[in-house]
Amino acid sequence: MNGDPKITVALTGKPNSGKSSLFNRLTGLNQKIGNFPGVTVDKRTGICQLDDHTSAEIIDLPGTYSLYPRTLDEKVVAEVFTDPKGKFYPDKVVLVADATNLKNCLLLLTQLIDLRLPTVLALNMVDLAAKSGQSIDIKKLEEQLDVPVVMINARNGTGIEKLRNILVGPIKPSAKTIYKSDNETRPLIDAIKSKYNLTSDYEAYQFLQQAENLMFLSKEDREYIRAYAKQNNFFVHKYQGAETVMRYGFIQDLLNKVILRSSNEGWKRISYGIDRVLTHKVFGYIIFFLILFLIFQSIFAWAQIPMDFIDSTFAQLSNKLDEVFPAGPFFELVSHGIVPGVGGILIFIPQIAILFAFISVLEETGYMSRVVFLMDKIMRKFGLSGKSVVPLMSGWACAIPAIMATRTIENWKDRLITIFVTPLMSCSARLPVFTILVALIIPDYKVLGFFNYQGLVLMGLYLLGFLAALFSAIVLKFFVKVKERSYLIMEMPTYKMPKWSNVGLQIVEKTKTFVFQAGKTILAISIILYVLASYGPADEMNAAKETVRKEVEGQNISEQQIQDKIAAYKLEHSYAGQLGKVLEPMIKPLGYDWKIGIALVTSFAAREVFVGTIATIYSIGSAEDQPTIKQRLRSEVNPDTGGPRYTMAVGLSLLVFYTFAMQCVSTLAVVKRETKGWKWPMIQLAYMTTLAYLSAFAIFQLLR
Repeated sequence: MNGDPKITVALTGKPNSGKSSLFNRLTGLNQKIGNFPGVTVDKRTGICQLDDHTSAEIIDLPGTYSLYPRTLDEKVVAEVFTDPKGKFYPDKVVLVADATNLKNCLLLLTQLIDLRLPTVLALNMVDLAAKSGQSIDIKKLEEQLDVPVVMINARNGTGIEKLRNILVGPIKPSAKTIYKSDNETRPLIDAIKSKYNLTSDYEAYQFLQQAENLMFLSKEDREYIRAYAKQNNFFVHKYQGAETVMRYGFIQDLLNKVILRSSNEGWKRISYGIDRVLTHKVFGYIIFFLILFLIFQSIFAWAQIPMDFIDSTFAQLSNKLDEVFPAGPFFELVSHGIVPGVGGILIFIPQIAILFAFISVLEETGYMSRVVFLMDKIMRKFGLSGKSVVPLMSGWACAIPAIMATRTIENWKDRLITIFVTPLMSCSARLPVFTILVALIIPDYKVLGFFNYQGLVLMGLYLLGFLAALFSAIVLKFFVKVKERSYLIMEMPTYKMPKWSNVGLQIVEKTKTFVFQAGKTILAISIILYVLASYGPADEMNAAKETVRKEVEGQNISEQQIQDKIAAYKLEHSYAGQLGKVLEPMIKPLGYDWKIGIALVTSFAAREVFVGTIATIYSIGSAEDQPTIKQRLRSEVNPDTGGPRYTMAVGLSLLVFYTFAMQCVSTLAVVKRETKGWKWPMIQLAYMTTLAYLSAFAIFQLLR
């Protein structure tokens, strides 16, 4: 209801505390993803109707253990909670804590209490806490902290209604003061508090501790605070270390009072047993390889029927519109430009959905964390940080958020190498190109009645990109020296059955992103291409009929064949054809013609555009029934040989080119933003383009 009062609620807590599950439970499909202003850090927000009269904007903040950030993601959390005038400053905070590991969750809570933020402590995973044998005195915990405490299970909805009721009512900041300044810091805190009109001592203390991280402060204010702290011998790390020790002392005393019965570590024995197999130094890699094999086999086996249905549906729709519409440029644009363009978008929804379904299940079960741990040993041998594994794995979905995910890597040089090689991981945008070409040139045979050749080739392309990333990292480490050594420190979540509603939300969210973001680009380029491919210099277009009829004079061919030759002549001499002809000498050694050249250029906007471009280019002007995309590609003739254009050599050359070429212009823009300049994105573009060109050249020349 538009007139409802709206409050802002921030969800915070350490990683793997169940924050995302609670966010999904509260917001459902009413959520969106953007970036926090000024930084490329994901901002997930959603609307939750708390009761009949109150709605809340829920902000899902990046996971963090404390207000002292080690990564760029965590800096966002510190800034949100210390800027009362900020757009995202919350009216109320929900700190989501893992009830089975309470000690590691309460450091941040004690800091929020000292900032005087109205906070609710949500003890999540209470089912696992009960299974572990742990018992907590909730009333005493509330009394000791002076904050509302609610026990929840975000996965099955237990306690969610109670949490909603608490958020609707008034929540007062805790009256507790955990951080107490000493004689050395008291005068400095009082001075900063007075100068900036702050309401709490701890807020002033945070200004002294991390002025450089609080970007809402002006440059002059940050410089003043730094100079003031230095002048008064305020040593950041000295006081921060003492504060952390003091807080953990408070937390331990608190837990001694409120935990009636401690966890029995034996409750994790099933997880430990599974880990002995899944993270084994030999079997762990074999199992991971088999899981990848299953994913790529499924992408072909399960998606083929719906893809063929979508492909044929849009081909029939294009034909039907040709019959229904009167002749004219606008109606031809709809039937030969827009309809094939939309078909080129929707045909890949089944495969995108299957890919993200598998990724989501791996994350939900806790297996993805084991993959990171398992691959850490390999990564280090190639000069990458153990923390590089997460962005590289994310690169299989999309390079843009994967490059943003490098913000969790503290060491700048490790982060730079990871940014540089991440685009070599084959993203879901390459999947449409891979699948259409693999289906075209690789026979749909099965080994032992189960293993699909096409699935094996698709998996090989993904592994090829991964190996190229490792090789590139080795090369780059000789140019970018890493003096510091970083370590992978992470908590392993217990294994859980996937929550299918979360899996469904992930599939819907990623598919929507593909359709509405990549789809807009594909459709726009399809329309532009149709216009460029339908029009050209007036003299040449007007001379098409006469020129073709002279060429075929005396030949025994039908009128239909003459009309197709006229259409082909017009396409070749159109504006799009002229652009392709300019490119053709450069790409002919790779086995490509001017039509493929146009697709190479347009697909730099988004890799998926390749298929939409081909669909549009090959549908221009044909007077026959519009075939499916695969049929168009199969029927394309190479005028030099008289055989098919898309031979095994050309198909493999294209597959290798797209495996190594820079993904899209948006990826370059993100690299520029993350590295704060054009130097590294330009080096990256030159390196990947050269690698793609030379590899595709070698493949074509060897197989032609």
